[in-house]
Amino acid sequence: MLDSLHQIDNQLLLQINGESTPFWDCFMWTVSAKETWIILYVSLLYVLIRNFSWRTTLVMFFTIVLTIVFTDQVCSTLIRPFAERLRPSNPDNPISSYVYIVNEYRGGKYGLPSCHSANTFGLAFMFILLIRNKLLSFSLIAWACLNCYSRMHLGVHYPGDLLCGMLVALVGATLIYRLMLRVFKIEKFRLAVGITDHDNNLVTRNEGFRICMVPTATLLLIIVAIALFAQFLQTYI
Repeated sequence: MLDSLHQIDNQLLLQINGESTPFWDCFMWTVSAKETWIILYVSLLYVLIRNFSWRTTLVMFFTIVLTIVFTDQVCSTLIRPFAERLRPSNPDNPISSYVYIVNEYRGGKYGLPSCHSANTFGLAFMFILLIRNKLLSFSLIAWACLNCYSRMHLGVHYPGDLLCGMLVALVGATLIYRLMLRVFKIEKFRLAVGITDHDNNLVTRNEGFRICMVPTATLLLIIVAIALFAQFLQTYI
């Protein structure tokens, strides 16, 4: 059964990685870069600051950071050395000769589970737990999926690596969320669109929706900017 799953993993990876073009290489390379999403992170912090007191915001910020540290360390320090699954781009992997390499980037030695997947989904899942807004939740899941797809396009992760990273994120976010509820004695420190503002006054549903639109709009603008940048490079350079 493991051999069958491995074969499916190989086929899916080669199918996605084989769809390379100069435009998509540049697009996915930029998507995969962590620095690309700094403005998105700022917009998410804005949602917390705009809707909660500074104490609650600090608790939420700490919870999010703790989740990402947890997912990253579980993947890179605990599971990878035990699983020892070579990345498809690793020269020691027999499949590497069939993998298209972008910008000579091959990543590290092992790739199961994916830290990119674990960290992006960890952030997405924690925000879903903290801020119950359908639009924001959908946007963050789509963003995490896009990051995962970029890793397959670059040939540095199998689909199975990314799925395992997502599962680590789900478990980590759930455990840390429940732990924070107990530690800080807060029954629910989450925002169901429009609960409270800085002075604990009721925020209207429309206002809460507009606030949660900020990260979604930021995400869309970044993606458009990446596409324009990739098209520019393809056309003029």
